[in-house]
Amino acid sequence: MHISSFDRYKEHDSLVHRLDPRVKVLVTILFILSNGLLPDGSWAAFAAAWCFLLLAGYLSNLPPGYLFRRSFIALPFALAAITVIFTMPGPTMASWSWGDRSIVISQPGVIRFASIMARSWLSVQMAILLTAVSRFPDLLHALQHLRMPRILIAIISFMYRYLFVLADEAMRLLRARESRSAAAVGGSGGGSLIWRAKVAGSMVGQLLLRSFERSDRVYNAMLARGYRGQLLTMTPHVMAAQDWRIGGGALLIILLIQLTGYLL
Repeated sequence: MHISSFDRYKEHDSLVHRLDPRVKVLVTILFILSNGLLPDGSWAAFAAAWCFLLLAGYLSNLPPGYLFRRSFIALPFALAAITVIFTMPGPTMASWSWGDRSIVISQPGVIRFASIMARSWLSVQMAILLTAVSRFPDLLHALQHLRMPRILIAIISFMYRYLFVLADEAMRLLRARESRSAAAVGGSGGGSLIWRAKVAGSMVGQLLLRSFERSDRVYNAMLARGYRGQLLTMTPHVMAAQDWRIGGGALLIILLIQLTGYLL
């Protein structure tokens, strides 16, 4: 499986790409927290946060609209908050009645729902920007420098590295099934839906067993090569003066966004 199936890093020589990964991770976390702390209906602050994202995307030399297009993946999940439109008390914007039942849309509910959508949309764009301008190993080492628990970093690292291996193993199982299944012209091979479910369950079980066996072999090989539970890298990850300046400027912008949300 090609690495681009999971890795969304965009190779460019830009100002944001050259930043220390600790700065990028810290700014991303604070930006997402800032969006979550903004009051409902802080449209000026949400607009300022979006301008900050546009500036960061421009400095990253990303294709126009890259963050905007990919951020729509979060909207279906944010739609789960649509119930607040009908449950929050306040002035009524619209109402419908069917016998003894009525549906009321309140103004505070609409504002809360729109604010949740804006927060989700902006936060997902920032996360997409982080993965587009930072290599995954650099992100792991940034988390390590930021004192994240080692065991959690190791789990994330192994999950990412061997996700490609598991995907390749699953594709081999699918190819083996297709090579052993005869299909009529214009039709589909295989039997009933129950039979297909049994085959799929058997394939999942085989994938689980193969994954377990391979994980044991990989772990023994890592121990034989000196693995002691920590990640090693040849990248020094030294904070330069430019990293401090840009990181401080980004934090100042986030603070101004917060003040905009509470003062305007």
